[in-house]
Amino acid sequence: MSIPITIPLLNPNEPEALLAELHVSAGQYVAAGTPLCTLETTKSTAELNAEVPGFVIGLCCQSGQTVRAGDVLCYLADSPDEAVPTSESGSLEAVPAAGTASGALEELPEGLRITQPALALARRNHLDLGKLPLGPLVTEQIVRAHLQSAVPRADFSAPENAFDPTAIIVYGGGGHGKSLIDLLRSLGTYRILGIVDDGIPPGEQILGTQVLGGGEVLAELYERGVRLAINAVGGIGNVAIRVKVFQRLAAAGFACPAVVHPTAFVEASAVLSPGVQVFPHAYIGSEARIGFGAIVNSGAIVSHDCSLGNYANVSPGAMLAGEVQAGSGVLVGMGATINLQVRLGAGARVGNGATVKTDVPENGVVRAGSVWPD
Repeated sequence: MSIPITIPLLNPNEPEALLAELHVSAGQYVAAGTPLCTLETTKSTAELNAEVPGFVIGLCCQSGQTVRAGDVLCYLADSPDEAVPTSESGSLEAVPAAGTASGALEELPEGLRITQPALALARRNHLDLGKLPLGPLVTEQIVRAHLQSAVPRADFSAPENAFDPTAIIVYGGGGHGKSLIDLLRSLGTYRILGIVDDGIPPGEQILGTQVLGGGEVLAELYERGVRLAINAVGGIGNVAIRVKVFQRLAAAGFACPAVVHPTAFVEASAVLSPGVQVFPHAYIGSEARIGFGAIVNSGAIVSHDCSLGNYANVSPGAMLAGEVQAGSGVLVGMGATINLQVRLGAGARVGNGATVKTDVPENGVVRAGSVWPD
């Protein structure tokens, strides 16, 4: 003989409940007191237990389903093969919902029926209860769906001034600027937006690249998303001019990348600071350290363990032997030779074709074609 297991009336004002979790399956044997399912209403959560032992047959509900008091959940039978009774108990007469007398549910919108776990979830996430549907029993699943729909969607459109990592400007349109335009083109990495020069009229073309204006256009270029610049002011006559350009670019928010011509060779252990420029066929040796904004020009050799200070300039064809230490702003002329372990003080100038055998003091001058010391 099979015994029907019916849904109890947990709340006199609520004939419906959510079958939150089903703990058994068809054909399963259960002992007396075994939990069969968990039910939720707006006021409580309760487990429905087996009153007698038996096999589960006629299971007609599933988790997440809304059930009514009096509905048959299943039957407990002496055998799993026993036939399911054809006459089932009808549901209890529906009782119209009534307003709550007291407690937290007084705050609910009129007509809202929500389980306690769903209400707790909604309140934890500050969900407007007025947006929940009226009439059907609101479950946690319904609340989660509303919470997900309330999450703002990501805006994948790019702002007008989005940063372009390839855009670069060349500050300076003279001979050094032309060399840098060709260097940048040979790399194939950057998109040259234009030239900034304080002495060339806007609109002029240099190697097919337009002059955009003077330093006053930097702010506008930054707003357009340009963040990279290259300092094309050589500063051979007066390095202070080159330094001033770097300062102006930094103040406007621009960064100056290190650039190396494809035909130059830089050993893997060498360190290049930002703003460094290495021109065709130059060589930089092992563990050499090149300071900010320094120039190693075409065909120059900077041997192993050399150190060039910020804004140092090694001219075409110059040769620095191993462990040469050149201070900030040093200028080494074309074809000059600096012997092993020589120190060049900050601001020192070595003329074209000179040979330097011993240290040169700060701001010292070695004449072109001479041997230091005489």
